[in-house]
Amino acid sequence: MPDLHPFIIIVIVLALAFDFINGFHDTANAIATSVSTRAISPTNAIIMAAVLNFLGAMVSTGVAKTIGGDIVVGHIDQPIIIAGLVGAIIWNLLTWLVGLPSSSSHALIGGMIGGVLLSPLGVDGLNMQGIGKIVIALVASPVVGGIIGFIIMSIMFRVFHGANPSKTNARFKKMQIITAATMAFSHGSNDAQKSMGIITLALVSGGVLTEFEVPDIVKILCATAMAVGTSVGGWSIIKTVGGKIFKLEPINGFAADLNSSIVVFTATLLHLPVSTTHVVSGSIMGVGAAKRINAVRWGVAQQMVMAWVLTIPCTAVMGALAYKVLMALFG
Repeated sequence: MPDLHPFIIIVIVLALAFDFINGFHDTANAIATSVSTRAISPTNAIIMAAVLNFLGAMVSTGVAKTIGGDIVVGHIDQPIIIAGLVGAIIWNLLTWLVGLPSSSSHALIGGMIGGVLLSPLGVDGLNMQGIGKIVIALVASPVVGGIIGFIIMSIMFRVFHGANPSKTNARFKKMQIITAATMAFSHGSNDAQKSMGIITLALVSGGVLTEFEVPDIVKILCATAMAVGTSVGGWSIIKTVGGKIFKLEPINGFAADLNSSIVVFTATLLHLPVSTTHVVSGSIMGVGAAKRINAVRWGVAQQMVMAWVLTIPCTAVMGALAYKVLMALFG
């Protein structure tokens, strides 16, 4: 195997850092509902999520190939990838500090776009068809999550109409542990692959690999980084997702997690990167609206949607600036 260029090593370190941050930034996606309804203790929830994130990350590489092949046309050099990762990492840390759920997927794609646009490749270096497919999946998934969440919760309200609320919620509190586990597994199956795709892209562009196949060591490193990040926990985001959008009861949490895990894992099987943050938040909004429209705190939801809209343009600017700095230092 050829010696690794220093830029390739930097890509690997940054991609694993991105995965680590993604782990604690998006921990809320898997466990916020079960923690907020007290179905499981925060410590046990994080341990469970860390293990299942790791296992989920090992099941497929289809999303990694989409990330690695559908954003850029032609040869891409390591400084572009480094710039994209820097932009995404900065954005994730900023939104984590203020406790605002945002999409790591959007952040990574925006950062990569910014790096490409400021590079010699320019706009011609972007695979518009591939980016369009990715963006459609990212935008449609929370809408689908909200609609299906509304339908599932409406059906459950009809089925359990007249049942004792206390007994019903006690049953669903136990069942929530299962849906939280499936959500953690689904999250790992989709999100960890994004870093796998970036690292493999750098290895191909650097001549270390001749074709885009994710090496086993890359799978293990990315899965481990996300699991360790998950074990740290993202408490401020957990509070926002788990309680500030809609006051969840166990039956609501069960419906939201069940729906979210189905949507995310279906996307994984279709090799589509989606934002688990968006899917879970959309599901919670849909579940809350099924109870009554004003049960959802739409002011908080509006802030989250604004962050979603701003993520790609903001990270594109950060990625472009990072590329400019890299070129000034090493170009």
